[in-house]
Amino acid sequence: MKISIGCDHSALELKNAIMNHLKSLGHEVIDHGTYTKDSCDYTDFGLKVAEDIKNNKCDRGIVICFTGIGMSIIANKVKSVRCALVGSKDAAILTREHNDSNCLALSAKYTGIPLALEIVDVWLDTEFSFNERHERRIKKISDYEEVI
Repeated sequence: MKISIGCDHSALELKNAIMNHLKSLGHEVIDHGTYTKDSCDYTDFGLKVAEDIKNNKCDRGIVICFTGIGMSIIANKVKSVRCALVGSKDAAILTREHNDSNCLALSAKYTGIPLALEIVDVWLDTEFSFNERHERRIKKISDYEEVI
């Protein structure tokens, strides 16, 4: 799987751990930075990942900042991106099964490396359910994106 990833300065260590883990599993990783702990704007890196998703340059995206909130907000501004801020394995499963999320937002503050790697694995391994009610809801989101 091809995965686009980006973070701000607060999440560099977590991003690097996730990237190493993904590569060890044979995934291709597009690293949009940041590459240092110098203060930066999460929006710049979240948009690059979200644009990769929108333009089909990757299969899925992962965005990480201090709380994960800012990254999830900016990623969801991009058409066709369904980004979920996840803090548990159960939520990772549900956002894939119910929402067909294509972008995962993580918190560097609230999610340690071991849990983050478990969340990433579950999120990547879980398929969309194709349940009619979930498809209907996702279609409503897509239809709204066409209006705005």
